[in-house]
Amino acid sequence: MLKELRSVLALAWGHFVIDVYSPVIPAVLPLLIATHGWSYAVAGLLVAGFNITSSLLQPFVGWLADRRGIVVPFSIPFLIASICIGVFGFIGSYPILLICACLAAFGAALYHPSAMAMVNRLTRTENRGRLTSIFVIGGNLGFALGPVLAGLAVGAFGLQGLLFLAIPGLLMAALFGYLLPAEETRPTADTAEERDTKTPVSLRPITMVVGVGALRSWAIFAAVAFLPTYIHATLEVDLLVANTIVSLMLVAGVVGQYVGGALSDTYGRKEYTFLGLAASVPPFLLFLTAGGVLSYVGLLLFGFFLWSTFSVTVAMGQEVMPGNAGLASGLMLGLAVGAGGVGVVVSGAIADAVSLDAALATLPVPIIAAALLTLFIPYPWVSFRRRARAGSR
Repeated sequence: MLKELRSVLALAWGHFVIDVYSPVIPAVLPLLIATHGWSYAVAGLLVAGFNITSSLLQPFVGWLADRRGIVVPFSIPFLIASICIGVFGFIGSYPILLICACLAAFGAALYHPSAMAMVNRLTRTENRGRLTSIFVIGGNLGFALGPVLAGLAVGAFGLQGLLFLAIPGLLMAALFGYLLPAEETRPTADTAEERDTKTPVSLRPITMVVGVGALRSWAIFAAVAFLPTYIHATLEVDLLVANTIVSLMLVAGVVGQYVGGALSDTYGRKEYTFLGLAASVPPFLLFLTAGGVLSYVGLLLFGFFLWSTFSVTVAMGQEVMPGNAGLASGLMLGLAVGAGGVGVVVSGAIADAVSLDAALATLPVPIIAAALLTLFIPYPWVSFRRRARAGSR
């Protein structure tokens, strides 16, 4: 167990570093617009290019790893992502910047499914939820810290300061081989049983798990996108304090991910996913309707419960596609997350057409839909089946 944990921690550390680069472009977008005089639409295409490239490539990278055994050395993703983001402040050509954004996303896409598939190989059913959550939390922390590091760099040195952000990736590219020995990064040969499980693959279970992930991501991204504005404008809270409150919600979600992963190992992934999603709705309604401290307590509980199901559904996706952990990981970390981002557009349209309050009030709808969809996933009930066996004795 100690050896597996050490390897998962190394992969989680790599996940932290690679995900530092994911939110950098949105974080420096205002400065890019001011520097180059771009429209919001043109500037936003850089973010869209990054997100679309990453979402679409991750399942393909996972498929190549599963079916063809093609896995690039882990140093390559760190080199690509760090260099492409680091040179952003030195390039004035928009087409080249767009290419750099897409290449940085390519680096991220190379790492995620391969590393997640390795976590799957290093874990067993009884500890997969907990160890998967450690890997996912690494990426969450990197994503949360990325805008802070970008802000510090450009605040001190302008856009050229992004070059300093290349340092963590370059160091990781050089040191990752020491953190994770080469023999653990090589795919192991399939047993006859594993080869049999690869074909045929039933699409219905993974499609439903991806659907749950996309609906949840809709609620997550919309909350992160619109809550600072709502707390600042509607609740009349200072913008810095509003962003701090949302950050605390994300921290609660990080704690929830580990708790959810551990509980799913004991009580079942399907059970916990349903209960975690369902439990997130009342606190969010409390946040919208209550006032004062009670309202913010509701928001923290919302973050805890909603985010706690993320690593659980990633593990579930791998388990409904046995022998295809790379593809399942790419679908859950790429396609499901990317599809969830489309839901933010819907929430934004509701905010424009009606009000921001109305847009936030509808966020429980995709969460409830995800919880209901969970009930129909062809995946075993662990706790319920255990109780049924105990009752029959």
